[in-house]
Amino acid sequence: MISGCACLGGKGATMSKSIRTEAVEHLFEAILSLKDSEECYLFFEDICTINELLSLSQRYEVARMLRNHNTYLEIAEKTGASTATISRVNRSLNYGNDGYDMVFARIEQKEK
Repeated sequence: MISGCACLGGKGATMSKSIRTEAVEHLFEAILSLKDSEECYLFFEDICTINELLSLSQRYEVARMLRNHNTYLEIAEKTGASTATISRVNRSLNYGNDGYDMVFARIEQKEK
């Protein structure tokens, strides 16, 4: 198991057990081995289709904008996300595992 990774059963993990597979653990280990943005581009361009990567990045951007109190209309216009996608991301922000908030806090701390 990846040490300290709550998403794989570490402290505070609440993720659905259905995704905790050996294959997912191997994927997370691979992601955690990446050293910089350029390595991320190389890896994710190989492992994801363009549409998969754009969908993930769109959800992250939606979450960022929701956290900054943008309206659904503003978010839909800027990201092209449907209101259903925005609503799902909003539900994750409000009732999920706090993964988005964890990442946002770390990025904010890094920027200080």
